[in-house]
Amino acid sequence: MQRRLVPELLDSLPPDHPDALHSRRDLRVINRVMGNAPWFRAALASRVRPGERVLELGSGTGELAAGLRPVAPLFDSIDRVPRPPAWPSDARWHQADIQVFTGWNDYPVVIGNLILHHFDDTALRALGNAISPRARLLIFSEPTRKRLNQCLWNVAAPLGGANHVTRHDGRVSIAAGFLHDELPRILGLDPALWRWRITNSWLGAYRLIAERRERP
Repeated sequence: MQRRLVPELLDSLPPDHPDALHSRRDLRVINRVMGNAPWFRAALASRVRPGERVLELGSGTGELAAGLRPVAPLFDSIDRVPRPPAWPSDARWHQADIQVFTGWNDYPVVIGNLILHHFDDTALRALGNAISPRARLLIFSEPTRKRLNQCLWNVAAPLGGANHVTRHDGRVSIAAGFLHDELPRILGLDPALWRWRITNSWLGAYRLIAERRERP
């Protein structure tokens, strides 16, 4: 199954559109079912170092960040949408496009939940080139690209009450997901400088933890 990007409907809707509000509720349910927050929390708790700033890509409403701040107190975010009302005053919110952001040097730890599959290979390579010179730790959760996962999604999403936006976007997100070591390779991570571990959950999550190798 070739990786294929198709525009997602949620990206074309105003934030206050009823279909967008419903779809974001669906996404909160999906994240809970997939266990994304506990996975990120465990990954950060055992790897982030004191004093390291963490940057989440595509934070949206900031809900994931709120649950991760206890294990990563210096937690900032970047998204094209405005800063959420409940965002802590002592945390940075970069309202910017990830592809033109220039503040990567402040962040040795970069994470992202269901965000990288939105980018084509060229954009991901550029992102990897921008992040990797300073970063020490990368943690990402994305869709696993399998036809079986699409078939299961087509059955489970309507049963779970997902609206037409979520059903469409989930299907195309899986088609834009990753397999094996595709993501670190597309990002341009050099195996001589980085070691990584990839796992796939039975619910269709593709999870990458990449750490820069320590110099002798």
